[in-house]
Amino acid sequence: MSTEHHSHQHNLSCGHTKIKHEDHIDYVHNGHLHHEHEGHRDECRISVTDTNPDVCAPMNCGCRNDNDCGHELVPHGDHVDYLVNDRLHQVHDGHCDDHGPVELVPVK
Repeated sequence: MSTEHHSHQHNLSCGHTKIKHEDHIDYVHNGHLHHEHEGHRDECRISVTDTNPDVCAPMNCGCRNDNDCGHELVPHGDHVDYLVNDRLHQVHDGHCDDHGPVELVPVK
């Protein structure tokens, strides 16, 4: 699915967080994952898998994970998670659930 037109051109040095996703790189941008190719952007999500489950897996991360926590939002399955130390965290019933790791691409 294509997203609306943005004037910003994502690339390996654009400053946005980059996540290796399947066979490409996605750029984290305002709670979305953008994949640029063939002159447009696709909207992506991290799939629910054994590596990135959608389960209640309480952890003590020490983060309040609210709108002002400073962590980036990443679409995962049918919800959004927070990106904390290369892992997906979902706020749930007063705690954070660990939804697994993501592979970040280093800044060039």
